Amino acid sequence: MPITEAVLAVASDGFDRRRELQEFDDTKAGVKGLVDSGSKSIPAIFHHPAGSLPQGQEAVTATATATDAAVPVIDLLAAPRQELVGLVRAAAETAGFFQVVNHGVPGQAMAAVLAAVRRFNEEPAEAKRPYYTRDTTTGKVRFYSNLDLFQSPAACWRDTIFCDMAPEPPQPDELPEALRGVLIEYADAVRKHALWVFELLSESLGLAGP
Repeated sequence: MPITEAVLAVASDGFDRRRELQEFDDTKAGVKGLVDSGSKSIPAIFHHPAGSLPQGQEAVTATATATDAAVPVIDLLAAPRQELVGLVRAAAETAGFFQVVNHGVPGQAMAAVLAAVRRFNEEPAEAKRPYYTRDTTTGKVRFYSNLDLFQSPAACWRDTIFCDMAPEPPQPDELPEALRGVLIEYADAVRKHALWVFELLSESLGLAGP
């Protein structure tokens, strides 16, 4: 049975998953709305089907495999540019990705944007509903819970506020009030960092530097 049919079918015990999903989506309040409503249990739409998750030794093996891998860490202030290019090249050729430290995005800006997102999520549902959509072609600011809500075998216990900040950021009045100013400053810092990393990647491929 295709996954879309499996997750939307009416169970033998009368549980109508499609109806439950639609009712949850129609609230436009996400999982925070469930908590605010006083719900004391996790609804069945968030339960994974029996046998769909690793069990016993299979789960232990998967965890061990995940922790065995080492993520290359590159300190962007610890070496001359050409040495950094070599480090980036080595990481890209081996692991395929890397973590950077001393990247230039101020810790204060990161803390501020996390606090702003928390403020947004803590707002009443009425303040968040105007931004609620799972249509990725609509607008630069989207609040949603589970883009794949009607396709996945189990919904994730999460809400998301997505702001498309590049290449053309939204106007300040398009952003939720809780995020204005803070998010624009953070996005500018991240954009500068991204350009820096792209330059290093380009040079590692033999392209001309700045």
